[in-house]
Amino acid sequence: MALLQESLLNLDTLTSEETLEMMLKVALVLAIAVPLLWILRGWARRFFTRKYSSHYGMLAGKMIFYTGIIIIVITIMGQLGISLTPLLGAAGIVGVALGFASQTSVSNIISGLFLIAEQPFKVDDIITINNTTGIVMSIDVLSVKLRTFDNQFVRIPNEAIIKTEVTNVTRFPIRRFNAKISVAYKEDIGRVREVLMKVAEKNAYALAEPKPLIIFEAFGASSIDLLFLVWATVDDRVLLKNTIQEEVKEAFDREGIEIPFPHVSLYAGAATDPMPIRMVEDGDASPPSTD
Repeated sequence: MALLQESLLNLDTLTSEETLEMMLKVALVLAIAVPLLWILRGWARRFFTRKYSSHYGMLAGKMIFYTGIIIIVITIMGQLGISLTPLLGAAGIVGVALGFASQTSVSNIISGLFLIAEQPFKVDDIITINNTTGIVMSIDVLSVKLRTFDNQFVRIPNEAIIKTEVTNVTRFPIRRFNAKISVAYKEDIGRVREVLMKVAEKNAYALAEPKPLIIFEAFGASSIDLLFLVWATVDDRVLLKNTIQEEVKEAFDREGIEIPFPHVSLYAGAATDPMPIRMVEDGDASPPSTD
């Protein structure tokens, strides 16, 4: 009997005018806020995906979603008559403690926001950071994930990226390959230039524009050093690097152009000629006469 009376009392409390009004307000907040949050999230994902990339669209959608959830929860708590002052006070104390314990994480989050705003690179770009080169897998709140060309996973904190020089290898559609070519001093440089230009013209991956360029770099210790500058698309640069150097070697062999190796001439004094060296057959190899 007592249990039935307690249930009826609770029912009377729930069905009171004040309680019904409070529940109606909560339902109204949910009915308006949830669809609105869903629409804003979808719009943000589409906008940032179209303007930047799918990864930034996903991050924008997540930020709007979680921010909206927090706002909805705070609004509902206010409608239920729950005072936020004690919660905010406790949150402040906890926040101070967590702030000292997680300074690095906070710095990484702020750095991540700067990376998202500045966009020095995006997912699928190839970047180089501190002698580490790889493909960007994801740009997250705390770190950037890379996959190197030998299939290793590298995680780099956002704070380190902000403080370090970053090279975006694939930012622009074309790249230049710089090949150092050495030829003997006896070779005609004009003829060497003609041979190199023909190699570039016939190469399947070399671009006609910008035109290949040959620069006289230096008089080397054993050779004349030239720079052979050839352009290719980002996707074809590795293929250009592999093929054009082989083709230069084949063309030089065919045209009789010498690629010298380092050598040293020995002198015993100012008036002494270099020591002569003569190739002999095996049967003729005999020690010189001592007479």
